Amino acid sequence: MDLIIIGLLGGLITGISPCILPVLPVIFLTGGAQSARFEGGGDFLPARRSRPYFVIAGLVLSFSLVTLVGSLILGLLNLPQDIIRWVGIAVLILIGVGLLIPKFERLLEKPFQWLPKKEVQNRGSGFGVGLALGAVFVPCAGPVLAAIIVAGSTGQIGIGTVLLTVSFAIGVAIPLLAFALAGRGLIERIKAFRSRERGLRIAAGIAMIALAVGLVFNVPQMLQRLLPDYTAGLQQDLAEEQADALDLGGLVTDENRELDNCTNGAEELESCGTAPSIRGIQEWMNTPGGADVDLADLRGQVVLIDFWAYSCINCQRSIPHVVAWDQAYEDAGLQVIGVHSPEYAFEKDPGNVAAGIADFGIEYPVALDNTLSTWTNYRNRYWPAHYLIDAEGVVRHISFGEGNYAATEKLIRELLEQADPGVALPEPTEIDDTTPEVGSTTRETFLGSSKDVNYGGEDRYGAGASTFEFPDEQPQDSFALEGAWKIETQYATPEESTGTIRLDYQASEVRMVLAGAGEIIVRDADGTERAVTVDGTPRSYEVVKQDANDRGVLTVDVPAGVEVYSFTFG
Repeated sequence: MDLIIIGLLGGLITGISPCILPVLPVIFLTGGAQSARFEGGGDFLPARRSRPYFVIAGLVLSFSLVTLVGSLILGLLNLPQDIIRWVGIAVLILIGVGLLIPKFERLLEKPFQWLPKKEVQNRGSGFGVGLALGAVFVPCAGPVLAAIIVAGSTGQIGIGTVLLTVSFAIGVAIPLLAFALAGRGLIERIKAFRSRERGLRIAAGIAMIALAVGLVFNVPQMLQRLLPDYTAGLQQDLAEEQADALDLGGLVTDENRELDNCTNGAEELESCGTAPSIRGIQEWMNTPGGADVDLADLRGQVVLIDFWAYSCINCQRSIPHVVAWDQAYEDAGLQVIGVHSPEYAFEKDPGNVAAGIADFGIEYPVALDNTLSTWTNYRNRYWPAHYLIDAEGVVRHISFGEGNYAATEKLIRELLEQADPGVALPEPTEIDDTTPEVGSTTRETFLGSSKDVNYGGEDRYGAGASTFEFPDEQPQDSFALEGAWKIETQYATPEESTGTIRLDYQASEVRMVLAGAGEIIVRDADGTERAVTVDGTPRSYEVVKQDANDRGVLTVDVPAGVEVYSFTFG
């Protein structure tokens, strides 16, 4: 019952959020206006009052199935993860054409003739419209949706997850249904509309096609960035109040259930159950012959598991502490295990990970968790994350994110002494904690079309080749492009010879995640220039390093052949 209430609340909050706005015209016209009673005779057919309900029912069913089992089925069939979205967009276009051409619409809705005859005669039930909308509808990410996505992607779908998904979809649908019914009432009350059924059908077809085209070019995401998320506070409150029920980082199983006993960043040791297994690993590095590491074989030793990704700026600041602990306490009985959990596609490449391991001087075993199986089994949700396990195999401490290094090292020392009371420990390590204060720097900035962040230009930013110009006024904490660029899903690259990026930032350190081969030129506001050679292996490059956390503006000339993934700040 709790999951149903949580799902409904999460859906209702999402149903009134800014990310709903792009679908409202379609809901208004296809669900509301087309179910209105129209005057006149001739070719006009009686209105179907149930159409809004069928449109919304189709959306709920489609969204629930796609979210829960879409990734699982596509993985089993070895198909691209975004194929459902593209099929949905194609269906939207077909339905839009059908709204413009009635005979074509009746042909499209033939598969749904199992519905009550009175609902499918005349102009169709609208169920197919709802199915298409559900396949492409991507609501604002919130705590409920995060829990559902993890369940769907891992295939661990139980009755609780199904109830959560369906209740969430119904929660989203309630405001949409109210909007559709309000649209029907408006159409019927305004005399000018009551005899213009054909005109409203044409408007609905145009809106449907426009939504499909907008989805291709990520227009809904651009709209969301322009509008303040007035539901963010409600989502945060729900996340905090229902964290146990949702378990945002992964599915709760008998193997990991007791991890709830740990408090993030606790100053004292806690008892949080036997450590979950390390599973689904594609490859092990830094082990003899690439042999697997089994936690059961490490009983008697203290184990630190570090979840990381080699291009993650937060991990780059954290790893020196982990490397120092490995070097200082290995002989005293500490075994460090790195679980590399990729954020980018290029971070799944073993060669790239190996280069990152070498750059950081990592000598302890590293597991390539490319399917995030171990990440999910530990219910993790952060880069980096540290799990400290005692000599009996029990998790005793969890620390999410950067910082808390002194407390973690203190607890490492305590566990080593518990495992071997006579152990001689070295002095504590002395690695500076460079964790920036939350909100003190520009947020991580991505250039790929899938999650571009902080774009400050005036030109449309979306997948494909485009020519950009710097804006006359660029917002703080943003980037803009100049020249011909090709925007891919995860990176941007100059289309011809050289493209330029202008970045407005707040930080003491600026790094760029780059791939390809070439030489970029970094230019400060005072005209100072420096060259950075990109060697082909995707990794993070330092472009600004200064003593103070100051605001600045820099431009970067990027040659063709170099791929820019993101800016990170410290």
